[in-house]
Amino acid sequence: MEFWLDLNAEQQDLREWVHGFAEGVVRPAAAEWDEREETPWPVIQEAAKIGLYGFEFLAGAWSDPTGLSLPLANEELFWGDGGIGMAISGTSLAVAAIYGSGTPEQLVEWVPQCFGDAAAPLLGAFCTTEPEAGSDVGAMRTRAVYDLAKDEWVLTGQKAYATNGGIANVHVVTASVDPELGTRGQAAFVVPPGTAGLAATRKLRKLGLRASHTADVFLDGVRVPGSCLLGGREALDERLARARSGRRASRQAAMRTFELSRPAVGAQAIGIARAAYEYALEYAKTRVQFGRPIIENQAVAFALADMRTEIDAARLLVWRAAWMGRNDRRFTAGEGSMSKLKAGEVAVAVTEKAVQILGGAGYLRDHPVERMFRDAKIYTIFEGTSEIQRLVIARAISGMPLR
Repeated sequence: MEFWLDLNAEQQDLREWVHGFAEGVVRPAAAEWDEREETPWPVIQEAAKIGLYGFEFLAGAWSDPTGLSLPLANEELFWGDGGIGMAISGTSLAVAAIYGSGTPEQLVEWVPQCFGDAAAPLLGAFCTTEPEAGSDVGAMRTRAVYDLAKDEWVLTGQKAYATNGGIANVHVVTASVDPELGTRGQAAFVVPPGTAGLAATRKLRKLGLRASHTADVFLDGVRVPGSCLLGGREALDERLARARSGRRASRQAAMRTFELSRPAVGAQAIGIARAAYEYALEYAKTRVQFGRPIIENQAVAFALADMRTEIDAARLLVWRAAWMGRNDRRFTAGEGSMSKLKAGEVAVAVTEKAVQILGGAGYLRDHPVERMFRDAKIYTIFEGTSEIQRLVIARAISGMPLR
């Protein structure tokens, strides 16, 4: 069997198309929206107009049997800017939750409502993290109680750090339906537009990704129709019965979403890292000290060599995990977590080194590596901290219930 790593013509065209948008639209706007700390609606609308933001684009990328189209697009988009990139791609996490847990009918009904259309783009939000349940998903306190008389689920609780929280058209919320079962007693629900009881009282001010809206979301007796339970009542009852009998239960909703999204998130981190590396490389070629460009100093040259090597290594892990996920290959060694772990750590290390290579100039907002350094840090924290990724990998390779 022949083995190769060349991208096919469609993948190359996709990468060049997204790169052109990132270079021509995203980068020129990056500093402004980072400073304003506001959702860049004009940029999102431009993305929607050209077909980069929408269900059709996501479906087309997912249809790639190699699994590489979405990581390729994410790397180029976040090469443009992390904050704007997250503003455009944040909806995909809600979509991944619907895809991972929902029925085909729910997918058709709710995913288009997450995006809106080119004339009036909308957003989706996935709400799972809580003040006392970040990495410890089993500590989730948000509750979902079924009202049989009205065929409604009543959601009560608080979610933290929700991308697009409160400004989204569709919110996907995870909640516990049977607290005694821990993570096995959790389910995901769609909260339709305009549902009473859901509110985000304040927008969070962040170190990085400032153009992406993040907020705490409060659910005060939020009532949603029974049909908003992702996967349906029959599937939930069967899963709960298996859990109560001690039989192996299927993975809970939040974990399924993260498994689908980790390689794509890793690609985002790689895009930020690559942008910082490229900027530092060009700076090192033109910055003269002691009568010569600083890249002629071995310390600087070796640092750049390490940066490029680490970026390429991380990309290969992301591509492998994306291919495995698309082709239903089991992550027997935590390959999805490996990709996100490596990419996040590389993004932080590379952007920090880029600031160092620029010296005092790198500490100023006059150069984008300062913003890239701030943006990169979240990739060792959200969607599973680096420590949690190592725990997943360690459990996978050891077969032991490590804590």
